[in-house]
Amino acid sequence: MRIAMISEHASPLAALGGPDAGGQNAHVAELSAALARAGHDVRVYTRRDDPATPEAVPMCEGVTVVHVPAGPPEPIPKDGLLPYMEEFGRWLVRHWRDGLWRPDVAHAHFWMSGLAAVTAAGDTGVPVVLTYHALGTVKRRHQGPADTSPPGRIAHERRLGERVDRVVAQCRDEVDELARMGVPRQHVVIVPSGVDERLFRPEGPVVVRAPGRPRILSVGRLVERKGYQDVIRALRAVPDAECVIAGGPPASALPADPFAARLRRLADSCGVGDRVHLVGAVPRDEIAAWYRSADVLVTAPWYEPFGLTPLEAMACGVPVVASAVGGLIDTVVDGLTGDLVPPRDPDALGVALRRLLDDPVRRTAYGRAGLERIRRRYTWSRTAARLGEVYAAVAATRPTTGAVA
Repeated sequence: MRIAMISEHASPLAALGGPDAGGQNAHVAELSAALARAGHDVRVYTRRDDPATPEAVPMCEGVTVVHVPAGPPEPIPKDGLLPYMEEFGRWLVRHWRDGLWRPDVAHAHFWMSGLAAVTAAGDTGVPVVLTYHALGTVKRRHQGPADTSPPGRIAHERRLGERVDRVVAQCRDEVDELARMGVPRQHVVIVPSGVDERLFRPEGPVVVRAPGRPRILSVGRLVERKGYQDVIRALRAVPDAECVIAGGPPASALPADPFAARLRRLADSCGVGDRVHLVGAVPRDEIAAWYRSADVLVTAPWYEPFGLTPLEAMACGVPVVASAVGGLIDTVVDGLTGDLVPPRDPDALGVALRRLLDDPVRRTAYGRAGLERIRRRYTWSRTAARLGEVYAAVAATRPTTGAVA
């Protein structure tokens, strides 16, 4: 099939770790590559944010990234992109009508990509599948006045759920949230993300660590909702352990990062400043070595639509302690592959970490069970095969025609 991935702000070519570059970028990159390995022809459409960027850039065999001229060719925070989504969609119409490549299906990632895809579908008949990746209702519930989403986001998301041909949720919690929004359950299919088993595996290089000191690792963007403050507070209950936080801007830019400075001040005030290490952005091909260096991965978000880092850690044979929220409830099996704790509860987090670090037999058992769970349920080949079935089903209801490049 010819598959168009619409990812307006999350380019699969972007360096991960910035405020708007994280799990969605990795998801789109890995899914596109897996679909190409399965024999599909994939083009990823993302907004041009640099005038020097070529229109089309090969990502890997079978995948091309196309940079869409929508809005000024400069970096814009994702919450400021809504005014350019109609322009994005109209460009897709012209591109698909006038070019030699027209998709059989479009898979939109994030609600603003959904708006662009629906605009294009209205004039071309291309069926649209939508993955929200995050929902405005959840963000508003947890962030309140700090939510920077554009006005009308929740209403747009509700209407999109009714207009697209299929909604792809990543976990059971998201299905329930969509149902509360009014999206019919029969319109939704659960297809979770996968993990790159070639990169994330138990065997391989390991980052050097101090002998005799347990290592707790946390990986992700440096944003408040990821719960790093709770991790630092929990460290008081684990007096011998160090905590490494990988993510955010490059190490050279950490001193100027306001949130990194807040975390350092908090660590000092908690008396754990000498045991908290911020290492900044880590290249994707090096992050597995950090996972393998850890005794446990901790991920303590306030909310999490899915969460790739627990899967990556489990694929490396590392046990997980996670907040019992969103997709983490599905991926981390409490008492089997890791421990789930209430969100925003540093005391419970500290107890869970201390008990797990004091029990090497349980850590080993969790690591083995997590690896087996990844191999059975969370490979990208499995995800691509399941989505291929979804694409074929929606394409059969609204067949398109067009020349193939």
